[in-house]
Amino acid sequence: MNTQEQKAILSVALLAAFADGHKADTEREAIRRLADTLGHESGGAGLAQLYQDVLLQRVALADAVAGLNGPGQRQLAYEMAVCVCDADGRQSPAEATFLADLKARLKLDAGEAQAFEAEEHALLSATDAAVPVVVQTAPAATSTPLAQAPVQQVQAALDADLDKSILKYAMLNGALELLPQSWASMAIIPLQVKMVYGIGKAHGVELDQGHIREFIAAVGVGLTSQYLEQFGRKLLGGLLGKAAGRTVGRLGGAATGMAFSFATTYALGQVAKRYYAGGRVMSTALLRETFQGLLGPAKQMQAQYLPQIQQKAQTLDAAQVLAMVRGA
Repeated sequence: MNTQEQKAILSVALLAAFADGHKADTEREAIRRLADTLGHESGGAGLAQLYQDVLLQRVALADAVAGLNGPGQRQLAYEMAVCVCDADGRQSPAEATFLADLKARLKLDAGEAQAFEAEEHALLSATDAAVPVVVQTAPAATSTPLAQAPVQQVQAALDADLDKSILKYAMLNGALELLPQSWASMAIIPLQVKMVYGIGKAHGVELDQGHIREFIAAVGVGLTSQYLEQFGRKLLGGLLGKAAGRTVGRLGGAATGMAFSFATTYALGQVAKRYYAGGRVMSTALLRETFQGLLGPAKQMQAQYLPQIQQKAQTLDAAQVLAMVRGA
């Protein structure tokens, strides 16, 4: 796939990101930084300029679609657009209209489009089933023998358990980023939601998906920009073989690089642990400052765990990931 074809697919994804017209300034800035970073990493693909062109409406959907020559490229563009629109857990009427227009313009194979839509629906439904929809607060559990131990011992044991859980989620999401299939990237945010829910529940607080996603956004992990980052790195790294007209079912050669979702997930989990342990009094500014402070060490950790992340990626399949999201 050449640079122009990559830019056409990313144009569709960026148009999807701004389809509802309601992106917060922080999310727009995150997408701008992402475009600049990916453009630099890809050797000057002009993605920063592409971001400006889309934001200022100098690129129309018809122009982007015209640059997609093969059925694999058109299917990939549609998958990216759907995931970007659904990144925040809901699809606005404007986004639904955009996707319907895009689908008609792309003239997709009905079977492939339906198969992807079924995969995405299964993931979203699994997250809905795993995370309650009603906000509740409850006292921390006290039925275990450990609860009778000194407070410091209980807290130390809880911290150790949560650290293990956070590392597990980080390694899983790092492995998912290394896979070429679209469902892999689709699962990362639902697993982050599930992780934060578990951390809150461990501290006696149960939150619904909406509150959790608001917390993730407050930390500075843009939901839309995170999806764009996952797909953008795969696309520019040559990992998305489907765009070349074939589906790659194994770990791609480009996956030997860093798994960026490991660091994001690990830092997010550590911030959530501090936030809920401290009684949810951290300001948005402090949440973001804490997350940024943890992100650097987390990136160093991902280098340490990369061989294990790659090994994990070799064993994953869609059914296994769906079970993890559901909590099975």
